[in-house]
Amino acid sequence: MELIVTRAPGGPSHSPCGLPSSLGQPQQDIGDILQQIMAITDESLDEAQARKHALNCHRMKPALFSVLCEIKEKTVLSIRGVQEEDPPDPQIMRLDNMLLAEGVSGPEKGGGSAAAAAAAAAAGGSPTDSSIEHSDYRAKLAQIRQIYHSELEKYEQACSEFTNHVMNLLREQSRTRPISPKEIERMVAIIHRKFSSIQMQLKQSTCEAVMILRSRFLDARRKRRNFNKQATEVLNEYFYSHLSNPYPSEEAKEELAKKCGITVSQVSNWFGNKRIRYKKNIGKFQEEANLYAVKTAVDAANVSAQASQANSPATPNSAKHCLKGKDVFFLVVFFSLSPPILFYCFVFYSMFI
Repeated sequence: MELIVTRAPGGPSHSPCGLPSSLGQPQQDIGDILQQIMAITDESLDEAQARKHALNCHRMKPALFSVLCEIKEKTVLSIRGVQEEDPPDPQIMRLDNMLLAEGVSGPEKGGGSAAAAAAAAAAGGSPTDSSIEHSDYRAKLAQIRQIYHSELEKYEQACSEFTNHVMNLLREQSRTRPISPKEIERMVAIIHRKFSSIQMQLKQSTCEAVMILRSRFLDARRKRRNFNKQATEVLNEYFYSHLSNPYPSEEAKEELAKKCGITVSQVSNWFGNKRIRYKKNIGKFQEEANLYAVKTAVDAANVSAQASQANSPATPNSAKHCLKGKDVFFLVVFFSLSPPILFYCFVFYSMFI
């Protein structure tokens, strides 16, 4: 609002507020003053610059600035001790630590590979078996990282532009009204706090995307780590045939891995888990052990019968006679089994009688 004193021809001088220089003249209506203030926004840039220049050159500007300083000193005293710096937000700190640990924020130093290796270890797999999954995990994590940094750059740019605009505006206004540098810094801090909610939302959504990716990666590995029925049969047969010492050697592990189509590490993990489960519930697994013992005996007898039949082709019933020579063994096994298992053993036995 212009403070240039105008003088009408033949009349008293007036201030820009419409107040006459002589006390005897009536004051300007407050509505007219508000109308002049509202009309400032409709002024062109040249008109605004002319008014600002006229205000800066006005002889009463120092007096106006002094009055504004006194008013501000009275009002700021009551709130001077209230303004304090806020501590860092603990939630943002937790999100930053998580993003840094996952390799999303900070320099890219193979964070995705480390996270994928940790996920594979948690799923029970070996790093060599999951190289494809690791590359897929790293590719998707790189996409999340790229989106995060792109959005973070937009956020920082918007925050910087708005902050610079406010700082320039306050510096310009400080030529007319008292604004200290500390007050400008305080206003910048307020702006950053307002923008921090956007930053927190961005980091939180990124962390959620990483956790969803990790859960899918782990679930996929858990589904793929189950062995097929044939591999389980081979491993169980070896385990129960060596029940007194169920610790296969490295050569045996390699042979079992070839038979089952799995890795030596998976064989070792399977035997370790099997030993733990067997010790926890011996009674339950004893029936399974007896069943595999009978099956092994029947297979051995069948192989022996086929060998005898090959040596004497003129006697086709020699296989049955050879099997009947194992009656004593089957009787011993039968008496050591529970009734449900006896039925299955009888079925196996009757096939060759």
